[in-house]
Amino acid sequence: MVRRPVAWIVAVVLLVEALGIAAVNWFLGVVVDRQDMSLAGLDPDTMSTSSKTGGVLFGLYFAACGLVALLVAVRDRPPAGLGRVLLVSAAVVHALLGAFAWGLMGWPAFLSMVAVLALIVLLLMTYDRPAAGAAPGGPVGPQDAPAGPGDPRGDGGSPVSPPPAPTTP
Repeated sequence: MVRRPVAWIVAVVLLVEALGIAAVNWFLGVVVDRQDMSLAGLDPDTMSTSSKTGGVLFGLYFAACGLVALLVAVRDRPPAGLGRVLLVSAAVVHALLGAFAWGLMGWPAFLSMVAVLALIVLLLMTYDRPAAGAAPGGPVGPQDAPAGPGDPRGDGGSPVSPPPAPTTP
C-alpha cells in the first residue's frame, strides 16, 4: 500500500516547506529593514513588517496542511472536513505557484512545485471514499452501473419483469 508512505512524505514536505517559506520571508523582511529601502514611497518599516507577517502566516498555513497530512498518516484514514479543504487548497496553491515559478524562476522550480502538487493529489486520491452503492472492498461490476437507454434492465436498473411473489406453505 502506498497510502501511508505518501501521507508521511507529504507531511514532511509540507512541514519543511512551511519552515522554508517563513524563513525566506523573515529574511526578506530583515533585508528590507536593514537596507532602509522604499518602493514607490511605501514606508520601509511597513514593508518589513508585512513581509515578516506574511511569511509567518503562510508558514502556519503550510504547517496546518502538514499537520493534516501527518494525522492522515498516523490514523490511516482519509482527511475529512476542514482537513480535506486544507489539502485541496494546498494543491491549488502549489499549482498556481508552479505556474508562476515557470515564468519567474524556470523549470527546476516548476518541477518542484508540480512534484509537491502530485504528492498532495496522490494523497487525496489514494484515500478517496468508495462509491455509495459499492460494497466496501468489493469489485465494481456492470451490475452496479446505472441503466442506460438500451439496457434490458429498464429504467433505473430495475428488472423488466417483477420477481416472482413469495409463496407460503
